[in-house]
Amino acid sequence: MLVAGFAAGVFQANCYVIAGGEGADCVIVDPGQDAAEPVGRTLREHRLNPVAVLATHGHVDHVYSAATIADAHTIPAYIERLDRELLSDPLKGLGPQLAEQLAAIFPRQQALREPQEVVELGEGPLDVAGLRVEVDLTPGHTPGSVTYRLSTEEGGRLALTGDTLFAGSIGRTDLPGGDMDQLRRSLREKVLTLPDETVVLPGHGGTTTIGRERAANPFLAGLHAAPVTGT
Repeated sequence: MLVAGFAAGVFQANCYVIAGGEGADCVIVDPGQDAAEPVGRTLREHRLNPVAVLATHGHVDHVYSAATIADAHTIPAYIERLDRELLSDPLKGLGPQLAEQLAAIFPRQQALREPQEVVELGEGPLDVAGLRVEVDLTPGHTPGSVTYRLSTEEGGRLALTGDTLFAGSIGRTDLPGGDMDQLRRSLREKVLTLPDETVVLPGHGGTTTIGRERAANPFLAGLHAAPVTGT
């Protein structure tokens, strides 16, 4: 499996391009501000054909370039229905005070619109780009936050957690639609039930593993989910 990632925009939100290998179809996960150019370079470098944009949630730092990239390649953007409205107005999810502060950075007239084709996600498997992507609904950071899970041919496991789980931290819940009780439930029931060796590709910061976070993340203290073993 080919996974290429980079941090985009002023918030350094992680964007990932994932494919079965060189010269294959691919998905683009969370294309934030200024993501179009590095995405294009990645596609050319690895001879990839994009077939979908996947959003872990609708905040502007993760979907700023979703419409630009999706429409340029005539591909759909996938997002959970409760966050769909943020595609056309991502600043709405930040609240009026923060939205006003960021207006100069994220002008509403630039790319803050819904892509021409949008697919609303549900929980369960998604077959796209020759990949089996498991979609877990993990609300809390936003009402429509999701985690994407994939298994590699080599036997590895990946979880793209967006802003639900980071290395050493978890997502904030003080923005509109945030809910700490929901986030803790999502972490306990959907994230911490994953095998320890699962590699976490978060929405910001470096990669980690479920086992490492279970053992050392102070924000997960008290969330008791037994580690999964076996296949």
